[in-house]
Amino acid sequence: MYAPRHHLTWGRTDGSFARQLRRRATALRHTDWVLTAAALALTVLGGALIYSARGAGTAAAGGTDAGAYLLRQMLSAGVGIVLMAGLALYGLNRIAPLAPVLYGVGVLLVALVLTPLGNTANGAQRWLDLGGVVLQPTEFLKVAVVLCVAMVLTENRTLDEPVPPTARRVLAALGLVAVPGLLILLTPDLGQTLGMGVIVLAMLFAAGADRRWFAGLSALVVVACVAVWQLDLLDGYQMDRFVAFLDPGRDPSGVGYNTEQARIAIGSGGLTGYGLLNGPQNAGHFVPEQHTDFVFSVAGEEWGFLGAGAVIGLIGVVLWRTLRIARRSSDAFGTVVAVGVCAWLAFQAFQNIGMNLGIMPVTGLPLTFVSYGGSSMIAGWAAIGLLQAVHRRTCAPVSSATEHL
Repeated sequence: MYAPRHHLTWGRTDGSFARQLRRRATALRHTDWVLTAAALALTVLGGALIYSARGAGTAAAGGTDAGAYLLRQMLSAGVGIVLMAGLALYGLNRIAPLAPVLYGVGVLLVALVLTPLGNTANGAQRWLDLGGVVLQPTEFLKVAVVLCVAMVLTENRTLDEPVPPTARRVLAALGLVAVPGLLILLTPDLGQTLGMGVIVLAMLFAAGADRRWFAGLSALVVVACVAVWQLDLLDGYQMDRFVAFLDPGRDPSGVGYNTEQARIAIGSGGLTGYGLLNGPQNAGHFVPEQHTDFVFSVAGEEWGFLGAGAVIGLIGVVLWRTLRIARRSSDAFGTVVAVGVCAWLAFQAFQNIGMNLGIMPVTGLPLTFVSYGGSSMIAGWAAIGLLQAVHRRTCAPVSSATEHL
């Protein structure tokens, strides 16, 4: 008896059900699980540190329940992980055309921060209040900047043809960063502006730009720094932070207070620390913003050298896998995207941990995956999604069906 064709598809390799299973299995096989596990471990450790930073002594003082902070952080992490999976499955080829739209929306949101919709905290207007939902648009803009700059620098290029980007493309890439950079600087947020500069420089290097560009840009940065200093363009709180960085012991109860207290907390932790929720500096809330900018000081005090070292080690694993993905990418676009993400995560980690240790000036840059903040968490996982998309395209050629899941 003749059987309808659809009754035979279960066992056929070209049947829809079997094809879907094969695609899902391929997607799992082409995922960098070490990278994902390291980012997830940082997220979990960050949640514990945030709970301790907000819980030690907060409830007794009538503050917000630490559980509420932890819940919001984990919800943001959940959204970020879903976004990461979506970007990885969607594929780099289909993400790239959306970059100009994302860039335009990001620049618009950053511009809106300078309007009455922007929220001000600690002397800076960096957040956007959209009907009760508070965002930091700069974090999301980094994803679009990385994609757009990579597209401009590598269009019509392959790894087999390592032709340096033309002057027109380099200038276009610099322009893509300069526009949001100037807006961010007006908020003012010097740390994020410097971060944008580091990202584009790393991407120019990965794209093989002529060394003369780096010499010229370095000279421009020096001139700009001198001009900012001579024209007194920095706000008072920014000047105080630089003074505290240059001479932390000059005013330990004033401009150097944050750094001094963070160093005391980290130094008192010893080898193994006081234990979660038991740090004296943390419990006494001597370190300002200890759940955001100075969350690393909580790790140093309560988990000691070993715990703080574990956080740094996990960050190192994330950066190692990122560079591995960049090196193994099957095309120039993927390489430059991965290097841009690596520069983003590395600069923020170095700056944040450095200011906790007193070797870098205090800025508002969070420690990605660890510091409290929904925008930073979601953007960080989106960056992991871009890396997974590059990795999947390397493992599965563009011509295969897996790129079009």
